[in-house]
Amino acid sequence: MPVFKFKGKNRVGTIIEGERSARSPQELTAFLEKEQIQVLSIDRKKFELKIGKPRKKVGLRELSVFNRQLSVMFNAGLPITQGLGILATQQQNKHFQEVLLDVRKNVEAGANFSNALKKHTHIFSDLYCSMIQAGEASGNLDTILLRLSDYIENSARLESKVKSAMAYPIIVLIIAVVLTSVIMLKVIPIFEDMFNNLGAALPIPTRVVMDISEFLRNNFIFIVIGMVGTSVAFKSYSATYKGKRVIDKIKLKMPIFGTLLLKVGIARVTRTLETLLNSGVEIIESMTITAKTAGNAIIEDTVMKSRSAVQEGKPLGEAWEEAKLFPFMVTQMVSVGEQTGALSNMLGKIADFYDEEVDHAVEALISMMEPILILVLGLLVGGIIIAMYLPMFALMGQMG
Repeated sequence: MPVFKFKGKNRVGTIIEGERSARSPQELTAFLEKEQIQVLSIDRKKFELKIGKPRKKVGLRELSVFNRQLSVMFNAGLPITQGLGILATQQQNKHFQEVLLDVRKNVEAGANFSNALKKHTHIFSDLYCSMIQAGEASGNLDTILLRLSDYIENSARLESKVKSAMAYPIIVLIIAVVLTSVIMLKVIPIFEDMFNNLGAALPIPTRVVMDISEFLRNNFIFIVIGMVGTSVAFKSYSATYKGKRVIDKIKLKMPIFGTLLLKVGIARVTRTLETLLNSGVEIIESMTITAKTAGNAIIEDTVMKSRSAVQEGKPLGEAWEEAKLFPFMVTQMVSVGEQTGALSNMLGKIADFYDEEVDHAVEALISMMEPILILVLGLLVGGIIIAMYLPMFALMGQMG
C-alpha cells in the first residue's frame, strides 16, 4: 500500500504532519477528516535510500511499559498531562522523552490525546491511535492502555520468534560466504603456485576450484559492485506497489518458510482485529487498520478485499473463505464466532492457537535447519579442500 506524507490542522488549530498508508490520496483525506483533521497537503512518499544516521526508534518493550504506567496514573485520577510529564522525565530514551513532552504540550493546547499522538506516527501506529481514540470516546482509556500493552507484548513475542527462526540460517550463510571467500582469495593462490612449480597434471575438480578462485580475484571489485547494485535494485523494487506483492507472494510460496510466514500473518491479523473490536473500534475501520499490520502485502490485500465484502453485508467468515488464503479452520471459527455473537473472543482463540503453531514451527525449523546447514557448510569447505589435495595424492601415488 502506498505511503503518503500529509500536513493538516486539528480542531484546535495545531499543525499536524505525518505519514500514513492508504490506497489513494482521497482515501487518506477521508480518514483524516473522520479524525477531525483539516487536510492542507498530501504528497506520495518516494522511495529513499537512506545512508547515514539511522532513524531514532522506541522499542516495543518501552512502549508497553509506558502504557502500563500511564494506565495506573490515569486510573488513580492523575490528569493525562501530569502523567505524561512524569513519565517523560523517567525515560532513558531521549527521543521518546522529547516525543512525550511534545504530546503533553499539544494536549495542554487543547488537542485530544489521540490527535496529539498522531503527530508521531513512527512511534504510535494507526492501531495505537485508533484504540486511544476509542478509549477516549468510551471513557475507558485506562483499560484500553492495558489492552494495548498486552497487544504490544504479544506482537514483540511474535516478532522475536520470527527473528530467531531467521537468524540461524542467516548467520551460517554469512560464515559460509566469509570462509569460502577467504579460502578462494588467499589460500587457493598458494596451492596454485605450488602446483605450477611442480608441473603436475591437475584433476578436473582442482582445475574448477582454481578457475573459480582466479575469476573471483580478477573480478572482485566488479562482483562487490554487482552485489551492492543488486541489493539497491531489489530494495527499490520491493518498495514499489507491484514489487512488494511479487516478493511477498514468493515468500508465502517458499517451502517451509512460507507456511511459517502465513501462520505469523494469521496470528497478527486475528490478534489485531480482536484487540480493536474489544476496544470498541467498529469492524470496517478495524479491518482497515488490521490490514496494515499483516506484515505481508498478499495478506494485507486479502483483508482489504474482505473488508469491502463485509461493507457490502457479507459475513467476515464467508469473505475470508472466498479469498482462499486462510485455512479452513480459521474461516469456520470466524463464522461460528459471528453466528454466536462472540467474534472477538473467537479471533482471540485463533490468535492463541497460531501463536503456539508459530512456536512449534520455529522449533521444528531450527532443529531441521541446523544439521542441513552444517552439512552444506561442511560439503562446501570440505569439497574445496579435497579438490586441492587431489593432485598431492596423485603425486604421492606416482612416487610410491
